[in-house]
Amino acid sequence: MTGDAATAPNATSTSLPRIDASAGPGDGPGQEPPLMGLGASLPPADTRAKTEGTFPYAADLWAEGLLWASLLRSPHPHARILSIDTSAAAAMPGVRAVVTHEDVPGDSNYGRRVVDRPVFAAELVRHHGEPIAAVAADHPDTARLAAAAIAVEYEVLEPVTDPEKAFAAEPLHPDGNLIRHIPLRYGDAEATGEVVVEGLYRIGRQDPAPIGAEAALAVPRPDGGVELYTASTDPHTDRDLAAACFGLEPDRVKVVVTGVPGATGDREDPGFQIPLGLLALRTGCPVKLAATREESFLGHAHRHPTLLRYRHHADADGRLVKVEAQILLDAGAYADASSESLAAAVAFACGPYVVPHAFIEGWAVRTNNPPSGHVRGEGAMQVCAAYEGQMDKLAAKIGIDPAELRLRNVLSTGDILPTGQTVTCPAPVAELLRAVRDHPLPALPKDTPEDDWLLPGGPEGAGEPGAVRRGVGYGVGMVHMLGAEGTDEVSTATVRVHDGVATVICAAVETGQGFTTLARQIVQEILGVDEVHVAAVDTDQPPAGPATHGRHTWVSGGAVERAAKMVRTQLLQPLAHKFGMSTELLQIADGKITSYDGVLSTTVMEAMDGKELWATAQCRPHPTEPLDDSGQGDAFVGLAFCAVRAVVDVDIELGSIRVVEMAVAQDVGRVLNPKQLAIRIEAGITQGIGAALTENLRTARGIVRHPDLTGYALPTSLDAPDIRIVKLVEERDVVAPFGAKPASAVPVVTAPAAVASAVRSATGRPVNRLPVRPQAAVVNAKN
Repeated sequence: MTGDAATAPNATSTSLPRIDASAGPGDGPGQEPPLMGLGASLPPADTRAKTEGTFPYAADLWAEGLLWASLLRSPHPHARILSIDTSAAAAMPGVRAVVTHEDVPGDSNYGRRVVDRPVFAAELVRHHGEPIAAVAADHPDTARLAAAAIAVEYEVLEPVTDPEKAFAAEPLHPDGNLIRHIPLRYGDAEATGEVVVEGLYRIGRQDPAPIGAEAALAVPRPDGGVELYTASTDPHTDRDLAAACFGLEPDRVKVVVTGVPGATGDREDPGFQIPLGLLALRTGCPVKLAATREESFLGHAHRHPTLLRYRHHADADGRLVKVEAQILLDAGAYADASSESLAAAVAFACGPYVVPHAFIEGWAVRTNNPPSGHVRGEGAMQVCAAYEGQMDKLAAKIGIDPAELRLRNVLSTGDILPTGQTVTCPAPVAELLRAVRDHPLPALPKDTPEDDWLLPGGPEGAGEPGAVRRGVGYGVGMVHMLGAEGTDEVSTATVRVHDGVATVICAAVETGQGFTTLARQIVQEILGVDEVHVAAVDTDQPPAGPATHGRHTWVSGGAVERAAKMVRTQLLQPLAHKFGMSTELLQIADGKITSYDGVLSTTVMEAMDGKELWATAQCRPHPTEPLDDSGQGDAFVGLAFCAVRAVVDVDIELGSIRVVEMAVAQDVGRVLNPKQLAIRIEAGITQGIGAALTENLRTARGIVRHPDLTGYALPTSLDAPDIRIVKLVEERDVVAPFGAKPASAVPVVTAPAAVASAVRSATGRPVNRLPVRPQAAVVNAKN
């Protein structure tokens, strides 16, 4: 992601002793980090606003004549709607409008990727929490009471919650239950190995759990259009799908991006943005909605729960011969990003290992479970947990060290993926794995002063120190960069300079990944201008695409770079002409322009001479292609890799687990902002630990249980272990702007597999389910 990469001087690798906000690449003796431009640890541009409480969160917005909205959501995961009576709600004092499916003037369905999801359920309810109606009132309590007063008569139907049963079940949607099937065929189906291991793995439903409230404000316009103020991560797509539902041309709908309080997936649920706009158009008043935590859990997309069956073949030395797998993704009620998630899962089903023969079957199916969609590392995270479990089984069966087994099989540049695509980008997987393997292990508890916090379960736990076992495990993972399978990746940026101040206009949304900081650094580096502002984002600007898969580091950062270089040429050409030399012989550094021979020396301000310079540019990476009927094709622009070694302590009597340390080595291409990079890796590892041990949005027959932050256990600072970045490999990807790679998704993908591997090491149990249940870590006579 943007700013994920962070710039050390031109070294091939950089080692940090641990995550530390005061240390980073370029901070060593004799290496003063730059104060501005690429390689500097510039703080985020919004730091002051957030600390002073002036950051423009959507939940804090207000407008004259403001009304409040509330949604009525289905209490059933599957039901037929027999009638909807809104009369009691409409008659309540203070209620200004009630809308249902009958009041949608345009398209009744929407979807960022597949248009299959209704704005309001009309005939069928397909998941718990699906919107039925929306109310606008002059007070939020009135709106909630009115929504509760809407009478809906349901015929409750049997929900389909087991994705394996979805194949034979009655269609839950006009498009059917099967969203996509990918059969990957690579090599010889008859190939076998001397050693064979099998496994069945289950991955739970992780929620993005945005800490900031999901909120939006809709304001009607005099021309009959509407403006939506919301923390969108893909504003132009949101504008287009909203306009289609409103029955308006896109230019009559404007999405203004408010402050985004962090995003690890599709940040906002369009299922309440669109009803909000309908209410604003109906009432002619601004309408606001701030979703409750329960509404967030019920409405937005989650990580796909996944069932995976694997069979690995290897020779007697542990070298992989063939991988066979079946992968089943539970998409929930609607398609959303399931096709893309399945493509990643199938393509990366063998991991960053050389596999001569691979036969993978992948399916994504609809059920009556909560909707699944884009969450950081989708598809790749689930298969990483499974193939790394298989590698542990192979190592145990052959009798060799788990790290050594992995080293005998790792990918490198020039190898071929099971999709037939050649790995052309840097792939230093062996270097990463050796770095974490060789890093010193943390001290054992007996070597440190007695401290109750060191025991699994924390202070005053019921466990005994004698029941604690330590385990060491490994995870090696990979993700793709940018969109895949023919996605047209493009971003546009404008750079304008006047009176020594530069302004960047680009619709790349800052989601906490650091794009605004990176844009400032790029302009500082190229133009030598210290003061750089990044304009707020809205849909009046040219599109930049969604903030996913590291796009904005590459595509939007590339567009800013090109625009800045065009301005640089405009700035230098008059000087070069005056002195009879080419612009290539002039350089800009520290706000000064100098020639190669020292004849010319002036400041950027003097060269500007009051002029305003600007340029607009686009960045579009090389195209990809969809996977064919055999799962073959050059589907990905580039790849990023990570290795993690996890150390855990397990109470084998209680099954409680404490992650002691996570050692990380990562392929980052080029470090653009050292401190931001460290923060992004730390955040990714912590999110991965949540998926490994605590995070699972539980359902009972399709009903979400405990949709709140009490029932859904996020890891806290007390759960975060020491996270040590032992190596950052800076082997630049020549096709990427600056050579940088995204940095936050691949730790999320790899960390859960490493934690599960360490629990296997400590207990000897198979550990084939994430999050790891306490009973899976208990060792007794029956085990």
